[in-house]
Amino acid sequence: MQTDIFKHLKENNIKFVRVLFCDNANIIRSKAFHIDVLPEHFDTGVSITVAQQAFPVMYDTVIASTGLAPVGEAWLVPDWSTLNILPYAPTHARVMGDMFKDGSPWSLCPRGFLKRVIATAENAGLQIKAAFENEFFLLKSTPDGIAPNDNTVFASTLGMDINGGVIDDIADALTAQGIQVERYYPESGPGQQEISIRYSDALQAADRQIAFRETVRGVALKHGLKASFMPKIFPEKAGSGCHLHLSLWSEEQNIVPDPNGIGGVSKIARSFIAGILDHLPALMALTTPSVNSYRRIRPHFWSGAFRAWGLDNREAAVRIPSNFAPPSPTHFELKTVDASANPYLALGAVISAGLDGIKRNLDVGEPVTVDPGNLLEAEREARGIDALPSSLGDAIAHLRNNDMLKNALGPELAQAFIAVRQAEWEAMKDMSVEEEVEILLSRY
Repeated sequence: MQTDIFKHLKENNIKFVRVLFCDNANIIRSKAFHIDVLPEHFDTGVSITVAQQAFPVMYDTVIASTGLAPVGEAWLVPDWSTLNILPYAPTHARVMGDMFKDGSPWSLCPRGFLKRVIATAENAGLQIKAAFENEFFLLKSTPDGIAPNDNTVFASTLGMDINGGVIDDIADALTAQGIQVERYYPESGPGQQEISIRYSDALQAADRQIAFRETVRGVALKHGLKASFMPKIFPEKAGSGCHLHLSLWSEEQNIVPDPNGIGGVSKIARSFIAGILDHLPALMALTTPSVNSYRRIRPHFWSGAFRAWGLDNREAAVRIPSNFAPPSPTHFELKTVDASANPYLALGAVISAGLDGIKRNLDVGEPVTVDPGNLLEAEREARGIDALPSSLGDAIAHLRNNDMLKNALGPELAQAFIAVRQAEWEAMKDMSVEEEVEILLSRY
């Protein structure tokens, strides 16, 4: 295999191979090696300090309470099945890395965590398929800073015309990497876009989320634009979510639909959804993990601000999308997610919560058929609908008290992740949105 890969890279004039990882602050990072030394790195990859998993989003400084220090080495071992040549950086190739320490998978590896959760689901007879649905802004530089690349509204054909060149190039670049583009439209915010891609197995879905962010950013740069997935850039404009679509499979059959189930949803899928909703206040520390995330999660903003589920209900945290023809529904959507989330940690935690719902035989109850934000508080309380955390600090507190999720993460990963989140909360909780933008715009 090494000979074939080397030949493939040489034939395509590749000079460097980037080995990627995503840290606890959800910054996509990489070390690269030159193709001429590929034999030295093929099996062992490249080394990184263990302290890499102790950095917050603000700066490259170790957070001591993570339990990590600048002593000790981990290795980014390439998963060569993920190899792709980068259309926007044609002399570079990319491969996803798994973190190893002392010759074994490292407990703090986010990708390794998702692999463990997938194995747990497999042992229960379930396969999870997923897709991340991204919203992002295309921005241009101005003498006063940044500005949206257009000022159009939702699904505007003018917005399509203005951004047609960069969107086409993004689609072509994704397709060249084996990622099937399904739909595109301008979103509600000025300069805001949405491109949806095809679902896949859970690990590949998380890998594709990394590739998607990298590709959108790389192609935008070639067009003289900046792309950002930051949840809330403009205070009075739409925020960017990253809705997580999920389906459950067994023996190559989708087991979400059941025409006799409530809302057409099978009992096992309803228990999975119930598990997500039961753990959602704590899950949000992983699915909406930035201080800025909570500027977006508000009632009447279609962001999933209430712990509820509903059929085609865009204000519920979990939406069941209907299909034009049977079978319907085929999947469900968690809206309380954005692209400041590490996709391996977010998806792994959501699956863990769903599996816990199945294990405990939880009942999700009746779907909510109205906007929960329009109900009186007493009505919501009577129906078991409550508002979700309104700050990262609240979500962290819920995660600290959630033994199921911490056990799923494992003690070392849970400690490091929570410590990074806490450091970000303490550093940024009193910042203005403008100060957040200055830090986060280029990170996400």
